[in-house]
Amino acid sequence: MKKLLNILAVMIAALMFMSTGSFAKEVKVGVVWPMTGPIASFGQMAWKGAQIAQAMAPKTKDGATIKLILLDNKGDKVETANAVSRLITKNHVKAIIGAIASGNTLAAAPIAEKNHIPLLSSSATNPLVTKGKEYVSRVCFIDPFQGTVAAKYAINNLHAKTAAIVVDIAQDYSVGLAKFFVESFKKMGGKIVAKTFVQTGDQDFSAQISAIKAKNPDLIYMPTYYQEAALFARQARQFGLNQVIMGGDGLESDALLKVGGKAVEGVTFTTHYDPKATASKVGKEFLKKFKAKYKVDPDAMAALGADAYLVMVNAINRAGGSNASSEAINKAIRSTKNFHGITGVLTLVNGDAVKSAVVRKVKDGKFVYVTTVNP
Repeated sequence: MKKLLNILAVMIAALMFMSTGSFAKEVKVGVVWPMTGPIASFGQMAWKGAQIAQAMAPKTKDGATIKLILLDNKGDKVETANAVSRLITKNHVKAIIGAIASGNTLAAAPIAEKNHIPLLSSSATNPLVTKGKEYVSRVCFIDPFQGTVAAKYAINNLHAKTAAIVVDIAQDYSVGLAKFFVESFKKMGGKIVAKTFVQTGDQDFSAQISAIKAKNPDLIYMPTYYQEAALFARQARQFGLNQVIMGGDGLESDALLKVGGKAVEGVTFTTHYDPKATASKVGKEFLKKFKAKYKVDPDAMAALGADAYLVMVNAINRAGGSNASSEAINKAIRSTKNFHGITGVLTLVNGDAVKSAVVRKVKDGKFVYVTTVNP
């Protein structure tokens, strides 16, 4: 009889685990990043970074596995909105990481707000992304800070007194960052002598280059994405424009080097991360594991992808682990303070990360570290 009771006890315990524990031991988190399309390089690197971070912290404090459900938004606003809706209604995720670009994240924000699902962006820097929002946050700095850092570097380090601006009117990111650079540059005594416009997908920049050449600025500030900047640089050098081309974090991709070749030598940009600036224990561990798996150094998108994942897991743990509600996770995300991540120490204020910026440039066909600027 005692043996039979023991067997029954084991069977009951197993059934209880199957009916409750197997479901409780998994937390679904959606990821909406561009795996294809014009900014696929960003999404692919962010995903690599997130996978390394997941290997470093695969479970919650109560033993639940973090299940990442990745959907490709193709770098498109409509695709982003559809992906976020699907993750919420069909996959029943508790939170979402995404999207890469500001415009795409803005397209996702109303859906996250309506459903009370936390949306944590790795790299959407436009201030409007979080303005007036309760469920949208980010692990990256915002463009007013990035624009100010760029303007200071242009004047103090490059000794630029005049600048020409090249803006991608199809990207909220580009329009916003250009605005903040111009404001800071002029406030510091600089003068904007030309402002030209391009659009994502353009390949002929002869008209813009001619307008800039006529003004002969000390600096060309081009806060676009890497593809357009690489093509612009090649054509600008052919037209005899040898000024430093400077931009934001949207320039950081190996595709800039591959497409631009020698023409992008000296291109300088503000960004979020450089392996040489890595000081924290978690940062060094991430760098070691990333290089071991992918045989290259992680870039800013990879590091930010990792930070988005690690901040999310940290928030889930502080919210109660596998049983935490989406509302509780969101509250924990937005109360993140002094979090030691891959890109440095960050604190969230109204969903925005307060953290340092890095300046990098192209030298001998590679991205090299220049300096770190604190907030």
